[in-house]
Amino acid sequence: MGIQDQVEDRALVDLSLIDPIIEKYGKVKGSTITILQGVQETYGFLPSETLTYIAKKTGMKEAKLYGVATFYTQFRMKPVGKNLIMLCQGTACHVNGASAIEKAIVEELGICEGETTSDGIFTFTNVACLGCCSLAPVMMINGETYAKLTPEKTVGVLRELRAEAQSEMEVS
Repeated sequence: MGIQDQVEDRALVDLSLIDPIIEKYGKVKGSTITILQGVQETYGFLPSETLTYIAKKTGMKEAKLYGVATFYTQFRMKPVGKNLIMLCQGTACHVNGASAIEKAIVEELGICEGETTSDGIFTFTNVACLGCCSLAPVMMINGETYAKLTPEKTVGVLRELRAEAQSEMEVS
């Protein structure tokens, strides 16, 4: 993303959308995470200018907000694709072939971990554990769990989701 794209993205963020969140929680001690969750729910991620805005409105330090936002994996500083792929890298998944699943995802989508496809359909991320050890290897996409994966099964899921997303875009 070039500088011009970033400037245009910033112009699209309507900061007034988060005023109700700040009004409700801005003076509540220990509400930093709650505020950030509300902002992320509003925009789908945490646009950097929202952290500055929250700091000005609440008196919180911008550095503290940024520290919390980057420490917890639930928060995203960049927009994510329509389908957020979370591939488990826990011990059970690792032992049962998570690296082969990751390779299949990377090859099929043409992106690396932490990236979003150019069409905005997929974002891929590794996670420490999804808590489905008996179903290893596992990935979760938009809250749906895909278990006992093979590279072939993984590619099939991705192709099906891409086809669904593309047909939805054609209808729109």
